[in-house]
Amino acid sequence: MAAIQAHQRLFLVAASSASGRGERRRPRPRPRPSRIAAPCRAALSGGVRTAPSPSSSDSSLRLNVDWVVPTKIASPGSGGDAEREKIRAIAEAAADRVEMHDIIGRQRDNWNHLLLQSTNSLALAASVMAALAPAAPSMVALKASAGVLFASAAVTMAAVNKIQPSQLAEEQRNATRLWRQLERDVRATLELTPAPTKADVQEAMDRVLALDAAYPLPLLPGMLDKFPKVVEPTRWWPKKKQRAPVNKSNSFGRHPRTAAAGNGWTPELEEEMRGILRVLKSKDEHQYTSFGQLILNLNKGLAVAGPALAGTAAVAATFIGSGEAGAWASGAAVLGGALAAAVNTMEHGGQVGMVFELFRNCAGFYRKIQEEIEANLGEADVQRREDGEVFETKVALQLGRSVSDLKQFRRMASPSFKEMDIKDFAGKLF
Repeated sequence: MAAIQAHQRLFLVAASSASGRGERRRPRPRPRPSRIAAPCRAALSGGVRTAPSPSSSDSSLRLNVDWVVPTKIASPGSGGDAEREKIRAIAEAAADRVEMHDIIGRQRDNWNHLLLQSTNSLALAASVMAALAPAAPSMVALKASAGVLFASAAVTMAAVNKIQPSQLAEEQRNATRLWRQLERDVRATLELTPAPTKADVQEAMDRVLALDAAYPLPLLPGMLDKFPKVVEPTRWWPKKKQRAPVNKSNSFGRHPRTAAAGNGWTPELEEEMRGILRVLKSKDEHQYTSFGQLILNLNKGLAVAGPALAGTAAVAATFIGSGEAGAWASGAAVLGGALAAAVNTMEHGGQVGMVFELFRNCAGFYRKIQEEIEANLGEADVQRREDGEVFETKVALQLGRSVSDLKQFRRMASPSFKEMDIKDFAGKLF
């Protein structure tokens, strides 16, 4: 009996302590799991269908998955993946070319500054020695030193004038910009085109080869001719296929003034593009090729005059202190060295070669716009052209004009409008 009472007391104490703790902190009720199961994909797709097993007569069931459509995964060697890999390889090659041309461009710009200062230092130091030689006790040493320095300056000038470092640097700067543009275009094709075609790969490859030919990396051999006989615009884009000649009736029939339109093209827009094309040929491109020819002639004269003056000074230095000839030999050597340094400074300090390359690139820029306009106008099917409104905007941006400014060129497409009456240039960008 005593044991039963002790057990009851222990039970009451435990219950009271548990209730006290429950009043102090009530645990949150656990959320009950929902009895509604989430629908599986099989149920959403039409449900899992079962069929009785033919090998057993009882009610056992087997899963029928004949309705599942397998996903086709392209193999790594499939055509689409191969073209994408080619496009990606071209983009990586273009990015590598950007780095190469940028590094070489900086190097050749350093060449221009260092060789300019070194050559002028040689010529001026030799001139000072030639001036001091007649009155110096060690006349022979000064005379020999002046002759050696003059000869070194002449050879250095001839080599530098041959390669034109300032022009080389400008080539690489322009090449860097164009390779960056090509890389952006190729990566855009890679991102926006789900399945690149062989035509996309071939177009990118053609642009790569055209850029390599326009701006070669090697110095010797393969360097561009710095003194061409005829100034031609620089060409860094591939040649397009020959199209039908541009005329007024190849797109809109016999009545070019009708309201027919397609793909953003109208007869008025065609007349506008023909007027721009005419102005670009007769004014913009002609201006830069003419200026390029003038700069080329000036550069040729400076390239010959610098080494010739330094060589003359070297010959005159050998006659210093030689009887009657020694009286004028010192003055001739000093004058020749000073003039050689001045000519060298004018040519390479003024970066005449860079200016010539700049004019060629500007002429090439306008030539490219001309060929783009001719390619669109030469396409008889308007639906195969680039969108007319987009193309008009691109041309306006390239020329540095607004779209409304281009309408003034519409009247210049008429044969009755003489070229001598064209006063304005198409491009306002440069």
